[in-house]
Parts: sequence; C-alpha cells; structure tokens
Amino acid sequence: MLEALAQVFLPNNILLMLAGIVGGLIAGALPGFSATMAVALIVPFTFTMNPTSGLITLGAIYMAAIYGGSFSAILINTPGTPSSIGTTFDGYPMAKKGKGWEAIITATVSSVIGGLFGVLVLLFLAPALAKVAVRFGPPEYFWAAIFGLTIIASLASKSLLKGIIGGLFGLVLGMIGIDPVGGDVRFTFGIPQLQSGVALIVALIGFFCIPEVLTMIKEGVKAYDTVGYQKQKGAFLATTREIFRMPGNLLRSSVIGTIIGIIPGAGGNIANLVAYNETVRASKHPEKFGTGIIDGVVATETSNNATVGGGLVPLLTLGIPGTPVDAIIYGALLLQGINPGPELFTTRANITYAFILSLFVATILMMPIGLYMGKMLHGIVSKISLRYLAPSILFLAILGSYAIRNSVFDVAVMLTVGLAGYAVKELGFHPGPITLGLILGPMAEEGLLQAMLMGKALPQPWTIFFNRPFSQVLIALSLISILWPLITKIVKRSSGKEEVYEKY
Repeated sequence: MLEALAQVFLPNNILLMLAGIVGGLIAGALPGFSATMAVALIVPFTFTMNPTSGLITLGAIYMAAIYGGSFSAILINTPGTPSSIGTTFDGYPMAKKGKGWEAIITATVSSVIGGLFGVLVLLFLAPALAKVAVRFGPPEYFWAAIFGLTIIASLASKSLLKGIIGGLFGLVLGMIGIDPVGGDVRFTFGIPQLQSGVALIVALIGFFCIPEVLTMIKEGVKAYDTVGYQKQKGAFLATTREIFRMPGNLLRSSVIGTIIGIIPGAGGNIANLVAYNETVRASKHPEKFGTGIIDGVVATETSNNATVGGGLVPLLTLGIPGTPVDAIIYGALLLQGINPGPELFTTRANITYAFILSLFVATILMMPIGLYMGKMLHGIVSKISLRYLAPSILFLAILGSYAIRNSVFDVAVMLTVGLAGYAVKELGFHPGPITLGLILGPMAEEGLLQAMLMGKALPQPWTIFFNRPFSQVLIALSLISILWPLITKIVKRSSGKEEVYEKY
C-alpha cells in the first residue's frame, strides 16, 4: 500500500491524473460523448505509458466523465452521459428557477461522496473476493462467464431475446482465430491477420464510438436551450450542509450504485434511475420530485459515481467487466500484458493498489476542478457544434485503432465492426451483450474444454461442472439472473405499478 501510494503521488502521475480529470469533465459534459467513448479513445495512447500511469489516467477520465455529464443535464436538460439521465429530472428545473449554481454544487459534492464510497468498497471487498477466486478452477471460470453473459443479456436490452442473440454474436466474434486449446484455425476466411483474433480494443472502439458518430450525423446539429447561472457567495457551504442533512439518501444511493456496478453489464445508466426511483418512494413528499428539489440530484449523482468502484470489483477479481467502461479497462490491462483476476492482488499488487488509490485521490480532486471549470464547461456545452465533434471523434477512433499495432488492417476491422454495431443498434440491439460475449467467450470456451479434460478422470465426466461448491453457487446465480426479468415483469403487472426507470 505504501509503495502504491508513493506511485500515485509521483509528479508525472499527478499531472496525468489532472489531465484525465479535465479531459473527462469535458468529455462527460458534451452531449453524445459518453464516458465509454472517452476511455475507449484514450486507451491506445496509454500503451506507451507504464501500466500504473496508464491506469491512473484512465481511472481519472472515467470518474470525471461520469460526473461531467451532470453539467449538461443541469444546464441544457440533456445528459452528457447516460449515467446522468436522472439528473435532468430535478437538476434542470433547479437551474430554471435560478438555482443552477446550487444544482452544480449538489452534483459535485454528491458525485464525490458516491465515488469515495464505491472506491472504499472496492478497496476492502476486492481483495477478499480475490482470495475466493484463487480457488477457482476451469469449471468455476466457465460458470462465471455464463453468469456474466446471462446478466448482460437480461439488463442491457429491452428484449431478453435480443440481448441473448447479441451475446451469442459476441461469442462467435471471440472464436475468430486459433483455438486456445486445440490449436485449430477458425473463421479467418483465409485472412492471415485474423489468426490472432479480433483485437479487443479495436472492436470496442468500433462498437462504442462509430455508432454514436453515425447517430450524431443522422440526427444533425441540435440547438440546445441553455440556462445560465451565477456563482453566489456562501452557496457552497449552505448547499453542502443541506446535502449532509440527508444521510439516508446518500447512503441508500451509494449502496444502490455500488451493488448495481458490481452486477456485470448494468452501470450508472441503470443505477441513477433506480436510485432516483427509490428516493421518490422513500420520501414523505414524493409529489415534489421533478419540480427542482435537491434530493433528486443527490440520489442520481451519488449513485452513478458509486458504480465506478463497484464495477471494478468483478473486473479486478474475476476478469468480468461490471460496466461497459470496465470492458475498455479490461482491454487496457491486456494491452499492458496484465491478466485481470486474482493475480492482480498478488504478483501485480503494487499496480492494482496504485490504481485503486488513484481513484480515491482523483475523486477528491474532482471537486475543486469541477467547480472551477463550471463556467468553461457551460461555454463548451452551449457553443460547440456537433459538426466538429463527430469528425473529431472519428479521427481519434481511426488514429487510436492504428496506434495499437501500427496496422491499417486494424482500422479496417474497427470501421467494419463499427458499421455492424450501428446496424444492430438500429435493429434494437445493444452493444453491451455483444461486447461481453466477445470478452467472456474465450473464458467460457477455455474453462469448458479444460474442465472436460479434467472430468475424464471421473466415471461421468460431465459431473465436474456440477459437483463443486463454487460452481453450484454460480449456477444458482445464473438461473436467478435469467429468471429475474420475468419475475419482475409478473410482479409489476400484478401490482399495477410502473417504476420511474421503466419510462426511460
């Protein structure tokens, strides 16, 4: 821990962290430029850094981008990231009533509290889970991958069938190349460059960036109705005191955000709406929500930043990304030659703890930087044109794809995957299940084949998948995750209630 802390406070790492916070705030505040896109575009450029510096940069961008989405949500009623959808419900009405500065202070303080809570959970929970994961064998990793796939399929798409189809498509993409166990060449169509498979970061840039760029172009340039604000003396202390007078809201939203972050495939876009919904239900005056009250902004901004630490728990311990951004960080770890899993807390502990501690420091630094940059972010959001934003993102996507292996073929793969991602998005598919299929497919395949080889020593080889305690737990979780959407629909229909987050 001491060695990791010393790494965090090296001058170059502090500068990278500050640059990441500023860049993340700008990316998060720009409508259409999500945290996932920001991290995906920067990953290739961290390849030349040492692993610690690269992860510190990505972590700062991630945390700041989630918070940055609140600026556009409050000032123009358009969430900069999907994680800030719920912030528009009360943040924008507050700004319309002349309380824009109080709304920004509320979003800032709440984001810092939620972010710190999630990082503390990561710091104390992940090492304990890593000790359990050390006891995993091939059967457990197979079922862990299946669990991840069932969760993302049920959460990331309105249609369970489309989610499952997307996951299966990702599995097929993950099979391109050489069989990791048998050595057979599959689905390369005679193209030698595909023998090593589809480069993960290239595919992720394509899936998460190109469809958004094409959507921007399709929708054209939007004119935003911006609301200005004036900084007021004494407002920070007064607003902060009001925030801390609602400890139940802060704790509930932090816990919701962390738990939803841990669930593979969910993320801040679900957490902020669920937290808002639960805050409305717990309130003595639910009719005031949506009119511009501070409680709604506290709930959404606390929960979405808490998902950052929560989502990293399954990634660092099991190699299963908790959120779409974690899938990008998974690729960044592989680029640095680091395999996510229990070894991160043993042989790579100095890098891992430096990354976690840097998230803690970056979260604290977000407050002064965010409040200071408020006016600048307001100017950027209100003046920048999407006709400049879209080609800039496309340029960075092409440059980043090429920079990984200095390969024009990778650029072609990225563009092809991106066009395919846009096509399936138009058909109602979400890129999340496809991405998780691409990541978890090789884990599932390798676990399946190795477990079958282990099972040959048993009278009935297939029983090795079911006779181990951790496998049985993961099977139960997988069944629950498959049936849960059906159960919740039945319960909601029978009760006649419609949750807030269902509408969005």
